Amino acid sequence: MNEKQLAEAYERDENMMILVFAQWCMNHDLDPMELYAKAYPQQRLNESLKKTMDDLVVPKHEAEHIPNQTVIAVLEMFGNTDLAQAVHEAISGR
Repeated sequence: MNEKQLAEAYERDENMMILVFAQWCMNHDLDPMELYAKAYPQQRLNESLKKTMDDLVVPKHEAEHIPNQTVIAVLEMFGNTDLAQAVHEAISGR
């Protein structure tokens, strides 16, 4: 696998992580943009998250169930520990 293929694979996986997070939020009536902003208040709007919300996320009643531990594990795998913590707090707050 060359460098370009590796970068493309990482980007694909990162997009899947964003989709898992965004869909999990929708399934739990949470705003993914709000949760992201809570985890990363110093960052501007995440364009990949916004694009995923607009193009790929489906309504809650059409979505597959995503276990809480799955979304946390996927976020942590990509080093998004602050976002994983925000998800954990959202789970605890329910």
